[in-house]
Amino acid sequence: MRICVVEDQVTSLAVLTGALRRLGEHEIEGFSAPDPALERCAEVQFDLVFVDHQMPGKTGVEVIGELRRFPGYDHVPIIMITADHDRDLRIEAINQGATDFLNKPVDPQELRIRARNLLSLRQAQLELADRALHLASEVERATRKLADREREVIWRLARAIDLRDDMTGHHVTRVARVSQLIACRIRSDADFCKTIFLAAPLHDTGKIAIPDAILNKPGRLSDAEMVIMRRHAEFGAELLAGGESELMRLACEIALTHHEKWDGSGYPAGLAGDAIPLSGRIVAVADVFDALCSLRPYKQVWPLAEGRAEIHRLSGSHFDPDCVRAFDACWPEIEEIYSKMSSGPATPPRPDLFPGPVRAPQPSRSLQ
Repeated sequence: MRICVVEDQVTSLAVLTGALRRLGEHEIEGFSAPDPALERCAEVQFDLVFVDHQMPGKTGVEVIGELRRFPGYDHVPIIMITADHDRDLRIEAINQGATDFLNKPVDPQELRIRARNLLSLRQAQLELADRALHLASEVERATRKLADREREVIWRLARAIDLRDDMTGHHVTRVARVSQLIACRIRSDADFCKTIFLAAPLHDTGKIAIPDAILNKPGRLSDAEMVIMRRHAEFGAELLAGGESELMRLACEIALTHHEKWDGSGYPAGLAGDAIPLSGRIVAVADVFDALCSLRPYKQVWPLAEGRAEIHRLSGSHFDPDCVRAFDACWPEIEEIYSKMSSGPATPPRPDLFPGPVRAPQPSRSLQ
């Protein structure tokens, strides 16, 4: 361990450092002036410091005060050496951060005993700090592992639901990525952007309660069938309600509100404008755009440019204009997402896994 001794009298400095060297394999540095000692302490982390009080330039109390302001010196034992027994002086030294005092003339044996005890205390502090860092690292690793598992379970649930009307399973990944892009253009909150990326795939969770005959029906749904289809927003919210994490709370919010429209003509609650949560407004754009540009049993694929034009056309009626502007601002990234879509099985949402075919446009059920 490292020991620093600050004593302006050369003879006394030699006696102190010599006595301390008998403790064993410790690195001991002596300084006959305060400023060089402080400069060295700023460069090197000492584990124990002895400071004489009466020195030219700075007193021991001033040196202790400066040392305590250095990074890493909050808990380093600092001993002030003084022949002054004045009560006020000692209280001032304690207030500045002195750990203990040694009286002049210094007894070498007392010096070594105190140094040994304080170094043992310092060693215990360092070991405790190392243990705390290790535990913090383990907790962080375990938390990250749990978060990864939560993400994987959520994605697989979303994909299982999505496969009922999208056999590629890529819809949830594209909606997640496009939602994230829009969110990051609107808000600089990194946590919100990350959470919406993970929550957006659950937007159609309620479709698990919709009969296959309706979900996969080719062509337009009847009015009665449309009533049933639209209930998937409420079903999804019911399934996701009561979650304790921010991720599940946002997923529930998205499931319930991603079919609300800016002009109030959406469902299930007929919310309008800012009454619709931002998450629902963002996913509405991403979901409808992907529905337009994806193959379904009831429609053909729209080219990306025509899907984009439709989003523009519905700005201010179906969609929040701010979300549409954000969608437009990240258009190059959106094109890249769709150009990279593969025909193989979908994997958990990542920015490099999004693609799809392009065919003639047909009406989209998502707009009904």
